[in-house]
Amino acid sequence: MPIQIKQENGGKLVAVQVTGKLVKADYERCVPEFERLIRQHGKLRLLFEMTDFHGWEAGALWDEIKLDIKLFADIERLAVVGDKKWEHGMATFSKPFTRATIRYFDQANAAEARKWLREASGPRP
Repeated sequence: MPIQIKQENGGKLVAVQVTGKLVKADYERCVPEFERLIRQHGKLRLLFEMTDFHGWEAGALWDEIKLDIKLFADIERLAVVGDKKWEHGMATFSKPFTRATIRYFDQANAAEARKWLREASGPRP
């Protein structure tokens, strides 16, 4: 499955592992899980790890945008971990659409991303 969702830190941290190319059905499977986690835990801290990620099919990209807009209000911090310049651009592109603090980390710094997500919240940079 291209999207794997795992709860950590008592459910306040959600690790999302994405691989391959995403299709519309991937979002249809994961959206109910995100909604359940938000109902259960409130605002989430999200670790979005892209490993060997090849993007989206056209319909899946639209579903990604709709999911982002729907969930952004419920995300407190978002760490994007990847290894390509365009993945860094995704993190930058998302900033105007959310009040969440977003940071990009290279794959080599994945442990730093987890540490940042577990830190106490402070003022927005």
